[in-house]
Amino acid sequence: MTAEQITLGLFLSGLILCVASGTDLIFALLFGVLCFGIYSIRKGNSPKATVLMMKEGMTKVANILIILVLIGCLTASWRFCGTIPFILYHSISFIQPRFFVLCTFLLCSMMSFLTGTSFGTFSTMGVICMLIGRTAGISTFLLGGAILSGSYFGDRCSPMSSSAQLVCSLTQTDIYGNIKRMMRSCLVPFILSAVLYTVFAGGSSVRPDTSSVAMFKECFSLHWIVSLPAILILVMSLLHIDVRWTMTTSILTSIVLALLLQKTNPAELFYSLYRGYAAPEGTELAKLLNGGGITSMLHVCIIVLISSSYSGIFSHTPLILPIKEVLIRQSKRLGTFGTVTLSALISCGISCNQSLGTLLTCQLCEDLYNNKEDLALALEDTVIVICALIPWGVAGAVPLATLGAPLTSMAVSFYLWLIPLWGIVVERWRRITGREKTIA
Repeated sequence: MTAEQITLGLFLSGLILCVASGTDLIFALLFGVLCFGIYSIRKGNSPKATVLMMKEGMTKVANILIILVLIGCLTASWRFCGTIPFILYHSISFIQPRFFVLCTFLLCSMMSFLTGTSFGTFSTMGVICMLIGRTAGISTFLLGGAILSGSYFGDRCSPMSSSAQLVCSLTQTDIYGNIKRMMRSCLVPFILSAVLYTVFAGGSSVRPDTSSVAMFKECFSLHWIVSLPAILILVMSLLHIDVRWTMTTSILTSIVLALLLQKTNPAELFYSLYRGYAAPEGTELAKLLNGGGITSMLHVCIIVLISSSYSGIFSHTPLILPIKEVLIRQSKRLGTFGTVTLSALISCGISCNQSLGTLLTCQLCEDLYNNKEDLALALEDTVIVICALIPWGVAGAVPLATLGAPLTSMAVSFYLWLIPLWGIVVERWRRITGREKTIA
């Protein structure tokens, strides 16, 4: 066996062992740092040079770490200033009983686009839709699929999304240019998903019980002005203002509203930015609204930071070169996008993590594309959504378990399936018509 095979084999064994035993993935990633570091030194690089390689990879995601901290502050500040309660309280009134599953998909898509977080979406809008849906006798199987699909709509294409920002950093592309291309590529899958949720969901003539959101009006002032932080996000994004300034403006606005309108204690407010919003334990409000804060993003920050250290070693050593050569050969048969899809399935299946899966897929497939924008779109249309379809992965299994939906709900997460399938169809059509592009 070659040094490359032994090193990758050890790393994969560590990942599989962690997943099988339920051990935190961070330990497997640290083991990977050790494996790849030893490999680099064995290839003739000094320890100092190896550390510099890792540092080079980490510097690529410095902007992501700042954005992750801002996302934590944003999701907390929107809770205590009343923005999320306002959105939940008023959006639920738009639900039509006969189109409940479709409405659930659309509402979760809206929430995830505004916040950029799949976990924040399913734990707020998703939980409420599931509670209301159950009272109306709607299938949890279908609701779970609709919530998972909608939650990853914004995780894929919101300017606030950490995964979208990670793809931008890895491919060195512009977030707003990427979003414009993503909106075009998701149009058909989104419409088809809406049609499927309308046709197969059936619906109910029973008016669902929305009393679960009534508490928001009792605990918060839901004046329209509390929607201002969300409005600022939309307006500043349309103006293509830097995401960091956009999020900071929204957070500061939320703080002012919390102090003046919600009469929040200043010390409690600023502590919530760090620890997240926390209603009294055991209350319904706590179940539906607790969360956010910088601490909620620390685990993701560590995973992103460790994972990014690999890219420097991958770039300066022949560690993954044999795999890249195989993929380039396969692209002649599977097509470029088809090869990226296969790589994403393998990367997500092994890593069980969106951040590491994205980094691995990008490293493996970067030579397949001449255009960085096309590579960014391919990553968004494969690894970002496929990760949520891995039954043993965190991205899909945790949301469904939290919602009380079966794992089989992944089968009816239509949007997540249709995005990569539509990409394959489009590429095949371009090959037939002689318009295929980007194969290196």
